[in-house]
Amino acid sequence: MKMLEDTSRAWVLVHLDALRHNVEEVRRLLPEKTNLIVVVKANMYGLGAVRCVKEFQKMGIDFFAVSSIDEALQLRENGIYDDILILGYTPPVHFHYLIEYDLIQTLLSYEYAVELDAYAKTQNAYVRCNAKADTGMGRVGVRCVENDYHIEELIKIYQLTNLKVEGMFSHFSVSDEVEDEKQILYTNQQIKQFEQVEQDLRNAGIDPGYLHLQNSLGIINYPQLCYDFARPGIILCGVSSDENMPMRQQIDLWPVLELKANVSRVKEVPAHASISYGRNFETDKPSRIATVSIGYADGYSRNLNGLARVLIHGEYAPVVGNICMDQCMIDVTHIPDVKEGDVVTLVGKDGDRALSLDEMSHHLKTINNATLCLFSARLPRIYVK
Repeated sequence: MKMLEDTSRAWVLVHLDALRHNVEEVRRLLPEKTNLIVVVKANMYGLGAVRCVKEFQKMGIDFFAVSSIDEALQLRENGIYDDILILGYTPPVHFHYLIEYDLIQTLLSYEYAVELDAYAKTQNAYVRCNAKADTGMGRVGVRCVENDYHIEELIKIYQLTNLKVEGMFSHFSVSDEVEDEKQILYTNQQIKQFEQVEQDLRNAGIDPGYLHLQNSLGIINYPQLCYDFARPGIILCGVSSDENMPMRQQIDLWPVLELKANVSRVKEVPAHASISYGRNFETDKPSRIATVSIGYADGYSRNLNGLARVLIHGEYAPVVGNICMDQCMIDVTHIPDVKEGDVVTLVGKDGDRALSLDEMSHHLKTINNATLCLFSARLPRIYVK
């Protein structure tokens, strides 16, 4: 850790061995024929998409999914030439990138597909695509649910002459629910609708191409589904959306991320000293307060005020006073010998103790997916094995 102390005020530590282990755990759950489209959107949930993709490639993975054209271009410009599926909207002004960089675009609607096909015709080119069936998520895709079933639009999408529709997929909305019977029925209905779409396409003489449906919790709770691909994302980071969430399958996930920072100042203060903006915290006795070089601009949210704790010298210490943009303060009165340059753990392990990402998410009243995306680009990502 000495190198990190010398080079960073605060940083994200990414454990590549844990990343590899989590991939193998996902593979263990799935049928042998099911391959992976690894979702690396949002900079691989804050871990660093380019470096993580290069690690995934070493494991034989050659298909990735991102949210946007910007994320796809970042991978291409860093020498990643495997298949890349864009899950979200690419504006028409950027359609040319799909052709120039050999990208796969999700068809968000029939109208969107027609617009993309028309552009491809003007370029005398073909655009690689995946059709999206909305089986109940209600977000994007051709609506294919009971009483609102537009299979004819999907059929017409496959018939567009300048789109190479290589596959078809959908997305679960409540695959994380394994105890609520109403939600379980909803997921089973999504599966039924997806398979109905596939069958109706085949009945119309159309090969839908490769199929994929399961997201991270879909893999854990519905591993028996046997499609061509599954789309793990958050679970490869070593967490589910919520660690208290019951699951149908046991999966041994290793946390990939740790969040660290340095102590920048230690000061002795008397009783009744106010700490930080707003004077919302006041010491009740003579205390030792350490300033830590991380704040809400780094993603250590101000909503953690009065709730968060850290680890230093293997001991827990509370965060006191309001978290600032670039710094926060902790009470280390009970921990001897804390000094400038000491490493503070905000997520991760220190000795025999640990602070989970899940604890931070619970304080923030959100899911781990959202918390991972908080950690800003100014935090260097340090990769270790």
